[in-house]
Amino acid sequence: MFRHTFNTGVATALLLSLAPAAYSQELVIGLRAGPDSIDPHWSTLGSQAEALRHIYDTLVDVDETLQLKPGLAESWEPIDDTTWDFKLREGVTFHDGTPFTAEDVKFSIERIPEVTGPMSMTLYTKYVDSVEVIDDYTLRVKTKGIAPALPNDFTRLFVVPSETGEGVGNEEFNAGDAAIGTGPYRFVSWEPKGDLVLERYEDHWRGKTPWERVVRKEIPDDAARVAALRSGQVDLINYVPATDYVSMKNNSEVETFISDSVYILNVQPSVKDEEPQPIRVNGEEVEGNPLQDLRVRKALDLAINRDVLVNVVLEGLGTPANQLMPEGFFGYTNELGEREYDIEQARALLADAGYPDGFEVDFTCTNNRVPGDAVVCEALAQMWSRLGLTVNAQALNGTVFFPAAAKEEYTMAMSAWGTLTGEAAYTYGAMIHSKDPEKGFGNFNRTGYSNPEFDEVFVRGTQTLDPEERRKIYEEASLIAMEDRALIPTVILQSVWAANADKLTFTPRVDQETRAYEISPVGEQ
Repeated sequence: MFRHTFNTGVATALLLSLAPAAYSQELVIGLRAGPDSIDPHWSTLGSQAEALRHIYDTLVDVDETLQLKPGLAESWEPIDDTTWDFKLREGVTFHDGTPFTAEDVKFSIERIPEVTGPMSMTLYTKYVDSVEVIDDYTLRVKTKGIAPALPNDFTRLFVVPSETGEGVGNEEFNAGDAAIGTGPYRFVSWEPKGDLVLERYEDHWRGKTPWERVVRKEIPDDAARVAALRSGQVDLINYVPATDYVSMKNNSEVETFISDSVYILNVQPSVKDEEPQPIRVNGEEVEGNPLQDLRVRKALDLAINRDVLVNVVLEGLGTPANQLMPEGFFGYTNELGEREYDIEQARALLADAGYPDGFEVDFTCTNNRVPGDAVVCEALAQMWSRLGLTVNAQALNGTVFFPAAAKEEYTMAMSAWGTLTGEAAYTYGAMIHSKDPEKGFGNFNRTGYSNPEFDEVFVRGTQTLDPEERRKIYEEASLIAMEDRALIPTVILQSVWAANADKLTFTPRVDQETRAYEISPVGEQ
């Protein structure tokens, strides 16, 4: 009997050669992380925002270097110290054909505090006191005091239709019933931890994007993501591991794109009176919390060899961090030099604090949030072991880590944070300021750190309209927080993307987002 064996790889190549135009209309992206919900007000995670901005537009947008640019708002201006007017884009429609108006923005702002997701989006509406619709295309926002950074915060204000109504939540969004935005793509389907499938919205206000269909595949395993690109299952991947970067860079069939990022891996030492996870000496729980002692926190800092983290652990894909923002960001201070590595001084500080033989502490990190988080976690544990500490390092998936972190269950943790607005108020107000739900500060303060001097300086900055004066005040706040080791920054990460060299090109972004509508087919950029 004659048996014909059909080579699927040859068949695929043949089909593509017969229909190149159709092929170029679909873009398949392999990503380390996708959304946890299709509700754009559910979580502040970068992977969530990156995915959902394909479906929903924000009021204000940012370019690849985080400079503000128009989004659904064409312009904005302060009317007085506590009032901003936003002029909205006319002629915009939602995916169901409903016209976009100021009522939709008002509804979206007021909806955010009502959504009970794992990481509250009130970080972006904390300055809002009230919202008034002047006309269909003018929105007036009254703020709680002076709020010079309000447009920066609105770069994460995703707009949904006011017709969404109250009480609509995860179930309706995830099923697609409520997944209606003004973004460049329509929602088709989503499988949690799987594929998000999108189709081009032909009437988007920016014009048609190059891709008729986009499939965003969540592939958390680095090796599997690399294999998917090499086998042709995906056209582009993010977060290329350092171990694969050199080989891909030298492969003519693959194009690599590298960029500095805004993300810094920060150690978060709990300074509460009672640590969430006990600290032990010789197996016995200690009285009090050793991490409350600045000498102990300085010892932890001095024992970190950031050059080794960058050049060995991350294989060059990063830079040492000395504060919570990259150089050049609004509020970065030049008065802080490079972080010193001095293990002997660290040991002396630890002994002076009463722990000459160290102690045992749990250390919990993410393992899929950003490139290198798990290996940096393990490297830090080894560095601290030279200090005499016993460090129980554990790297967890973000779906486990972040809910527990929000409940403040870790004594010492590490995760990435990016200053996505490009200015200090975003980071210091969320992570360093004392918890103050009424003012909206300290939303992400997981350590219990509270310094009245820092709070006073920081709030003074938020109430200062003059940019240069405000910059100086934020620099002062940065000095206070870093001298206190409120958090301990380690490295600023770089990101690498890799793509089919014959298919696409794009300009990498410092916020690490992979936006399909900013990716161009080869020859069409």
